[in-house]
Amino acid sequence: MQTVVITGETLTLDELVAVCRFDAFVELDKEAVERIRASRKIIDDFVEREEVVYGVTTGFGKFSDVVISKEDCVQLQKNVIMTHAVGAGEAFPAEVVRGIILLRLNNLAKGFSGARLETVETLVAMLNKHLHPVIPQKGSLGASGDLAPLSHMVLPMMGMGLAEYEGHIYPGREAMEKAGIPVINLHEKEGIALINGTQVMTAVGALTVYDAIRLIKYGDIAAALSFEALNGITTALKPQVHLTRPHKGQIDTARILNELLEGSQMTTEQGELRVQDPYTLRCLPQIHGASKNALNYIIDQIEVEMNSVTDNPIIFPETQEVISGGNFHGQPMALTFDFLGIAVAELADVAERRIERLVNPALNYGLPAFLVEGGGLNSGYMIVQYCAAALVSENKILAHPACVDSIPSSANQEDHVSMGTISARTARDIAENVRRVLAIEILCACQAIDLRSQSDAGKKGALGKGTKAAYDMVRSRIPFYDKDRELYPEINTCEELLADDSLLQAVENACGPIVF
Repeated sequence: MQTVVITGETLTLDELVAVCRFDAFVELDKEAVERIRASRKIIDDFVEREEVVYGVTTGFGKFSDVVISKEDCVQLQKNVIMTHAVGAGEAFPAEVVRGIILLRLNNLAKGFSGARLETVETLVAMLNKHLHPVIPQKGSLGASGDLAPLSHMVLPMMGMGLAEYEGHIYPGREAMEKAGIPVINLHEKEGIALINGTQVMTAVGALTVYDAIRLIKYGDIAAALSFEALNGITTALKPQVHLTRPHKGQIDTARILNELLEGSQMTTEQGELRVQDPYTLRCLPQIHGASKNALNYIIDQIEVEMNSVTDNPIIFPETQEVISGGNFHGQPMALTFDFLGIAVAELADVAERRIERLVNPALNYGLPAFLVEGGGLNSGYMIVQYCAAALVSENKILAHPACVDSIPSSANQEDHVSMGTISARTARDIAENVRRVLAIEILCACQAIDLRSQSDAGKKGALGKGTKAAYDMVRSRIPFYDKDRELYPEINTCEELLADDSLLQAVENACGPIVF
């Protein structure tokens, strides 16, 4: 089993996914341990001297002016967790919870937070023993960090709240006992060190980005299949066209499509059947390329955030300073995840237009209406386009940016908030809809290819190197549609081929990695 070493500095997207989805083991780096101890000593010294430090010897938010006695500092940390755990809605799935814990752990490992080593090691044990706090998805403003959901993460550590262990939900203390993890009493600064930060939005967004990388590859595969089904003109994909407008994503997309279509006898040249293709084929490098450019930017932003200090106040052991700043504010991620949602939504937007072109006899260059013989008795793929259109329309609503809204909180002490966790959650919902739309397009394109091979309309022949692998994978699970039958199981099956990467692996085995 893979082991991910937590340094606070080097966590990658692939490592996060390994922990979240494949249960990779985690361990603390030795240097991180020393940094944790050094920052904790600073807190202990400040408490001993009864100095005024936000969140350590003061209240929180509007109560930052209220000084807390030395005797009450520990109770303050317990109180902040209990009162801030007010999340709403369904619980996050286990993979997201694991991401939240991992990112919080990585933040603490940097040595700027003042948590005790015992507390940090409790997070390590929760990951390695697969104890997952029940964390509601809603209730974060994404400004003083993800306060509400992170508080739910902490409750089981204190023997409170709820947690999932071995498939069952237990009261927090019982779950910790079953997992063999001692509950802890939070000390000075630890409550706020655990909940002040962007780990919830970042965990949700990072997993969505990982999926989006695959979705954009599937977008290219689906488009290439439609290209063949509609006898698309490859002249528009020539490298010299794209070098005149050298956006990296555009150049990459043209190259990828050419690789997928290599050897195809179903594509055409300019003027062979028609002079120009519609935009959904001709402008694929420009459309998909823009999403690729966005995604590369987003990946960079996320990996910076994953390895950043996002709590408050920040402890600087070298200078013996404790500084109240604003690193908890989620605006950098809020903008990023709104951008992610828009960039991914466009993949389905253009895919649905290709689906319409495939099923519409006025647009599909000689294929039967709704991709089935015996139309009238048979409805064929008529309603799958309805489903795709509904999902695309829903995405248009979901893609409205959350970060442009702000509702002040804490008696206007926190007078601008990011809503970044909403941005991340809606980007995830958009991505799920996109996967379904792409599965529908792939299913329709394979059906159209079969029908093209049976008719005299247009051009028929061998498929490209990459598209043949995709077609063969689909047809190994889903037969040709000769008359009406239940369609939803076949759409589900096609979507599963995308979700488990079976289709991508088959294509990349045939024509090499899809890289952008």
